[in-house]
Amino acid sequence: MISLLAKLFIKNRGNPTDPQVRSAYGMLCGIAGIILNLFLFAMKLTSGLLSASVAIMADAFNNLSDAASSLITLIGFKLARQKPDADHPFGHGRFEYITGLIVSFIILLMGFELAKTSFDKILHPSDVDITLVSLLILAASVLIKLYMFLYNRAIAKKISSETMMAAAMDSISDSCATFVVLVSAIIQKTTGFHIDGWTGILVSGFILFVGCKSVRETVSPLLGQPPTPEFVAEIRRIVLSHTPVIGIHDLVVHDYGPGRVMISLHAEIDAKSDILAAHDLIDNIEHDLADALKCSAVIHMDPIITDDAQTNESRTLVEAVLTDIAPEVSMHDYRIVVGPTHTNLIFDIVIPFDAKRSDRAIRAAIAAEIHHRDPRYYAVIDIDHGKLDEIS
Repeated sequence: MISLLAKLFIKNRGNPTDPQVRSAYGMLCGIAGIILNLFLFAMKLTSGLLSASVAIMADAFNNLSDAASSLITLIGFKLARQKPDADHPFGHGRFEYITGLIVSFIILLMGFELAKTSFDKILHPSDVDITLVSLLILAASVLIKLYMFLYNRAIAKKISSETMMAAAMDSISDSCATFVVLVSAIIQKTTGFHIDGWTGILVSGFILFVGCKSVRETVSPLLGQPPTPEFVAEIRRIVLSHTPVIGIHDLVVHDYGPGRVMISLHAEIDAKSDILAAHDLIDNIEHDLADALKCSAVIHMDPIITDDAQTNESRTLVEAVLTDIAPEVSMHDYRIVVGPTHTNLIFDIVIPFDAKRSDRAIRAAIAAEIHHRDPRYYAVIDIDHGKLDEIS
């Protein structure tokens, strides 16, 4: 059904990286989610009232919260597609993350309310009248939620959306939770055991687990998560495909929402290159990155001396020191300043965030070892932080 609706209403759907296409897919799934969840809510609420089952009624209100979540997702994708303005020059793409976080909190709230109601049912059990119609409604709900999981997951992968993936995981957890309610209803009908409240507790556990997982996944991009290794590798491939570029470092990726990414990096080029030709090269690389990754790219050119004997010799010494005493550290921006009594070796090092030693200890150890191996050399070291596969 979703595929058919996409063919009818989404133009240029073959380009999922386009913010307008992403928004259209998100809004389509949001509308479908509202309709299906309201339908499930009405069926389960009726069944729950007739059977006096707190588990079924709790599951019904869980579907109502899902409908509200779908509405918020719909609004979020609508707001995210707004064009940049004077107050938000990089657009409004993070609205998608914000609405995902709101949905996560709604899931948690429903989970807590269900746990409270179910605990009261355990303390004050009552008879539950489970009918064949109630069982059929629950079975149909399991299948509908499974379908919602499949289409939400497919769209999430297609448009690379954490919000849609959270909706998919919510749907599969709802399907499992309803299945548990269905099994408990059958057990209670056949044995007479009062397990309705305990089943509600189990369902609330599912909901709370999904809510916590969803909060973690939606908060991360808002706080500023690192780019994926695949994205970094593609940046490196594009930049280094231009042969005058020797290497790159100080790569920073700013995420202002899906399809709204800004990249900055330093590109190392032979210091003897023609300055106008190098400037033209940098412009071409920025255009290539923008075309391939749908991003805004800014590149700083770093001139690198490649044919000076003392520079190359001292660099080899520094690389050997790093390999021996700090293999987790990488180096860039290397240059030397030769004086009459000593030579300064000036460079930056990249220390991983999870390094066991402090920045000061690592810098001191490297500087001391360099001077120990050759007393002429004094290290002047600046420190960056990151992973070796992000900065080189």
